Amino acid sequence: MNTLSLSNVNVNLGESAVLRSVNLDVPPGSLVAIVGPSGCGKTTLLRTIAGLQRARSGDIRLGQRMLTTHGLHLAPEKRQIGWVPQDAALFPHLTVAENVAFGLGARGGAAGDSRSLRKRSHDARVTELLALVGLESLADRSPAQLSGGQAQRVALARALAVSPQLVLLDEPFAALDPVLRAELRIEVRALLRTQGVTGILVTHDQSEALSVADYVAVMNEGEILQFGTPPSVYGRPATPWVAHFVGDAVVLPGMWSHGSVSSALGNASSEWVSTLPAPADGVTVSLMVRPEQLVVAVGEDHGAPATVNSVSYTGHDAVLGLVLDDGTVCESRVTAAGLLSAGTRVTVQIAGTCLAYPV
Repeated sequence: MNTLSLSNVNVNLGESAVLRSVNLDVPPGSLVAIVGPSGCGKTTLLRTIAGLQRARSGDIRLGQRMLTTHGLHLAPEKRQIGWVPQDAALFPHLTVAENVAFGLGARGGAAGDSRSLRKRSHDARVTELLALVGLESLADRSPAQLSGGQAQRVALARALAVSPQLVLLDEPFAALDPVLRAELRIEVRALLRTQGVTGILVTHDQSEALSVADYVAVMNEGEILQFGTPPSVYGRPATPWVAHFVGDAVVLPGMWSHGSVSSALGNASSEWVSTLPAPADGVTVSLMVRPEQLVVAVGEDHGAPATVNSVSYTGHDAVLGLVLDDGTVCESRVTAAGLLSAGTRVTVQIAGTCLAYPV
């Protein structure tokens, strides 16, 4: 198993810098999800790792092999990297089995093997891969006869055909309906784990990244702002921007004092999140609270008085829009059992420790 390592990778498209000093170490056998807004460089990062895009500078190493460095750009077909695109990109004139076999190229056997032995080797590998993705009965179908989920399974089988050290997945579930999307991402994660293959998944879906990946990398404007496990990225975002991007966040001005912050929501125990030293008492900071930390109660005297202004119901839970009596706007996430109607008078308290950032 091999670690993927990127060191100070820079990529330009024309005069524009698309990737800026990207550093990333992907543990072997893990699945890393890369999230970020459109145009932040996620797909360019995948293309650069795959060798489809040249880096202006920096190093890319996979295990003991250097893929990219000054004066070296290993060709894509020599990198032992599989690629699963968003639209599956199957050849319409080939059958399912032939599409998977295409990934094998001329790699079926040793140089001295006969053509028939090489073909049998290819056929056996194709059968094995189609069984892995549960499509062995569809070997003779054309891509036009496949559902979206089946097409993506074929694309994954094709990517795994040459036993890659790394598989890159560029939003492979984006075009699928929510139920199939959830099922397929679990299947893909289990398959990569079973095969011992490292994976990098680009996605716009933050919940997908947090639920399926071992690690999450948050990108913006060509830079990786944070890399860590899903609980660490969600629970301790590096900046308020990251906090907003990987989930709902309530950010309020407050005053720092001895490890707590006083704000419109009252006084809350808070952890300082910055490479800078903690501020002196009395300094204004940004307080970050997750909506699920705001506890709403009816008919209690403790907490900040507020009015429910809106209700966003999703079935399993709901988000209440709140307006505090001083005009501060915030949100609370509650279970369906705690659903309240707009106009209800409540009090709001903070549960747990909050995060404080420099202003």
